[in-house]
Amino acid sequence: MAQYLVGSRASNLAKAQVREYLRPLRERFPDTTFTHRAILEGGDRDRKSPMPDVSAVSGGSAFSSRQEAALSRGEVDMVVHSLKDLPTASPEGLTLLPPPGREDVRDALCGGTLAGLRKGARVGTGAPRRIAQLLAVRPDLHIVPIRGNVPPRLKKIETEGLDAVVLAAAGLRRLGLDDAIGELLPLEQFPPSPGQGALGIQVRTDEASAPLRAILATVGDTAVDAEVRAERAFLAALHGGCSVPVGAYAHTLADGTLHLAGQVSSLDGSTQLSAALTGPATAPEALGAALSATLIDRGAHTILDAARATVGAA
Repeated sequence: MAQYLVGSRASNLAKAQVREYLRPLRERFPDTTFTHRAILEGGDRDRKSPMPDVSAVSGGSAFSSRQEAALSRGEVDMVVHSLKDLPTASPEGLTLLPPPGREDVRDALCGGTLAGLRKGARVGTGAPRRIAQLLAVRPDLHIVPIRGNVPPRLKKIETEGLDAVVLAAAGLRRLGLDDAIGELLPLEQFPPSPGQGALGIQVRTDEASAPLRAILATVGDTAVDAEVRAERAFLAALHGGCSVPVGAYAHTLADGTLHLAGQVSSLDGSTQLSAALTGPATAPEALGAALSATLIDRGAHTILDAARATVGAA
């Protein structure tokens, strides 16, 4: 009987994602044992320092580096990430498998609706992309930086006197917190983080891991895989990350082609560049690179360089 160790972050959301992913695998492979192991990341240990500082100390991503290190060392056999937390390049010897479908990709405003918020309302979020997108639509809002797991951030509406907070709808749904959603923000104005709503299934590429990769391939969704690969290729070509305001969303059209929309914003939301392209689902990385080139030609790098300089100086 095969036995595998499955790593993830220690949050309730991460545990829910592991359960979601393993459920069909346990049904299909009843003689295979999957055991979960929680790994505390730098971003979970330090919730006060600026994210670039936490990432630097972590040696990479604040929300994935320790899990990837454990996987590389053979301490776990696979890791279930939130795909949006993962850098666009995997460490040598590791790879991503197709995710098993995708939850709601949209951001959710909790506490009210965007149009219904009072002038100067206090809205909690720590993500530069969300801050920029909110200010582009409602420059009067007062943004309050918040970090932490989903339930504590949601509770800050009460504990810190916020009018609303912005969270990923996928996380709220996976935790059974749908009732907290006041409004799902429209994708046209609020394209999500690349990969949002999808799981990042990371494994080793060595020969010994081949049997596990074969098992996991049975639950992979090739259409979703193409969509998130296009989004992440767009982000990679812009040399972006979670510290700069980049949003992207790809979806498969009825004819099987891939439609990718992307957005780059200044941190204060005063400047936004948006574009969209359609291309074959068989070449998602080429589509992502082509869309990034379109926005670079329109000045995206100038906006992102300014955002990086501001975040780095903070």
